[in-house]
Parts: sequence; C-alpha cells; structure tokens
Amino acid sequence: MKYYIIAGEASGDLHGSNLIKELKKLDATADFRAWGGDKMQSLNIRLVKHFKDLAFMGFAEVIKNLPTILKNLSFCRQDILQYKPDAIIMIDYPGFNLRLVKWAKENRLKVIYYISPQVWAWKESRVSLIKKYVDKMLVILPFEKEFYKKFNYEVEYVGHPLVKVVEEFKEENIQSATHNNQQPTLNTIAILPGSRKQEIKRKLPVMLQAASHFTDYIFIVAKAPGIKDEFYESFFTSHPNVKAVTNQTYAILIQAKAALVTSGTATLETALFGVPEIVCYQAGWLSYQIARRLIKLKFISLVNLIMNKEVVKEFIQHDFTVQNLVKELQELLTSTQRLQQIKQDYENLKMLLSKGGNASANAAKIIYEFAGANGAEAL
Repeated sequence: MKYYIIAGEASGDLHGSNLIKELKKLDATADFRAWGGDKMQSLNIRLVKHFKDLAFMGFAEVIKNLPTILKNLSFCRQDILQYKPDAIIMIDYPGFNLRLVKWAKENRLKVIYYISPQVWAWKESRVSLIKKYVDKMLVILPFEKEFYKKFNYEVEYVGHPLVKVVEEFKEENIQSATHNNQQPTLNTIAILPGSRKQEIKRKLPVMLQAASHFTDYIFIVAKAPGIKDEFYESFFTSHPNVKAVTNQTYAILIQAKAALVTSGTATLETALFGVPEIVCYQAGWLSYQIARRLIKLKFISLVNLIMNKEVVKEFIQHDFTVQNLVKELQELLTSTQRLQQIKQDYENLKMLLSKGGNASANAAKIIYEFAGANGAEAL
C-alpha cells in the first residue's frame, strides 16, 4: 500500500520514522512519501519537504510567513493527488494538517491522524472539524481519549511511542558502556533550547548565563537537527564550561544530573530518562499575549499536564530569568528530598504512558488494517 505522511517538526519526524519501521514489518509492499526530517529520510523513503523549512513558531511568525505556508499547502495537495496514496497519515502539526482534512475528504482520501493536535489546550472548536473529516484518530496521551469522548468522538489510545524509544536507547547504551568499560561523565547538565531558531535565540542566552553560575559542572547544549553549526557559534564565546553536540540529545540525557528544557516533547523525553528538569518557555510579546488569552491550562509541560500536578518547575515568559533558573537548579542539584519526589513522580508517569504497550506497533497495526479493505466503509 501507499502511505503519504505529513509531519512538520522534529518530534513528528521521530514518531513518523518509528511508525514507518513498524508498517514495513506488516506490509511488504509499503511505499512511502513524506514530509518530515532526517530520521524518516534515513529509512530510504521519498522525502518531499524537510521540517526545517516548515517550522514557524508563534502567531506573528505564522502571519509573516503565510504566503509560504499557503504555497506549501497548494503544493502538498497536488503532490498527494499525483501520488494517489491509500491513506494520508497526519502527525500532529495542526496549523498545516487541519487545513488539509476537508480537502482530503472531498477527494475521497482516507485521513488518519496519529498524535492528536492539542485541541484540549485551546481551540476546542477544531474538534468539530476533526469529527467531520478525520476518519481515524490515534492518541498518545492518556487523558485525550476522555477529552474526545465529551464530544462523542471515539479515538484509539495506542500508548506513548517515546516510552519504547527511550527504553531501547537506555538498554543499548548501558550494555555498550559495560562492554567498553566506560564510565559516565560526572557533573553534566543538559541544555535543550528547542528546535526552532526563534525559540533558541530567546532562551539559549538566558540558559547560558545561568550556566555561568555553576563552574563545577559541564553544560552540554543539544543542537537542533537541521540548523547549521554557524548559527550557534556566537552563543558560546564567553562560556568555557559549555559545549554543544548535534544529534546526541539522548546521549546527553542518559548521563545528565539535571536539565534546562524548552517546553514541548523534550520535557517528556527528559522525564523518561529520569533527569530532574526545569521547563522554560518564552515567546514573542504578541504571541504570548494572544496565547495567554486563549490557553486555559494550569501547566505547559507534558509532564505536569499528564500528572495533573507540578512535578517539575515551569518558568514562563517574565519568570524565565537567570535568577530563577539558578535558584531552582541549585535545589535540584542539592535537595535529596526533592529528587526523591521527582523520581517517584517520574515512575508514576511512565506507568501511565506504558499502559498501551508499544505505541508505534499498535498504531501501525490499526493504520495497516484501516488503510486496506477494512477501512473502505469510512469513505
């Protein structure tokens, strides 16, 4: 069968690549055409667009780049019609994907959404659009099934794909380190400043200033895939205890004693590695003013949202300061009681996310069955 996958961010590329691997196990004839990134491309599929050319952050940034977005939408529609897939698989990326669902339905294409847009955070009105035009919704957060049930829309919870991804990485690397008699680097702190240039420019300088207060520690910055090294060079000139690496985020987290993390999927990855973290968020003034009026959630990090309590500290907008980062990081590095509580909360979090089993395999099975003859009634 032919699958057309649309992901517009690094996390979507990760989840899409694991989904492709599982679909290939089920479908010997599987053929893929996708919008994604390096992880998908490494699987020898046809990559149409790289997410580094698609990531626009914030309301102002989206408006500024609206002509490009509209051009990409037009191209995507034409590309899908030419490819004639058995199913379109949309992975999050709602600003783009939800603009395609009605058109796809009108063209009698099967629409499968893997990893729901965060309509529970804002724009609940989008649920009616999803109900009308999305044939199958697969969710990865435990509370999303109940959320959609309020709107009489049945979705399938497949578990969270990061649980297996992180566990496999930890097992492989522990075995490798044991075999090679390697010792973990002590006193390492991870900095995960995000995957888009706009957010990195806002947050990384503040994170690095905080790092300068901890001279006994080595801070390692995880560079975003798709962003050239030259972009980062100016940030590190006056920080001798900071270094940066590319495509080694998990290698950093497996040895980190703590982490400064931009809100998003990385907060959950950090928790699954068991690393105490501080969640950081800062947007442009206009984007923040709009968001704070639309988003009614108590928390912004997935860790706190899933647990429905403050497991990790969040510093948002004006609270995102060097002073606050230094104070909180000092506590994470010295308070035994705080670390024990975080460890217990992380274990409970993992249990919640593991209930669905192997999420990528679960999703692939549903998609394979639905994209074939079993899904014909959806049209």
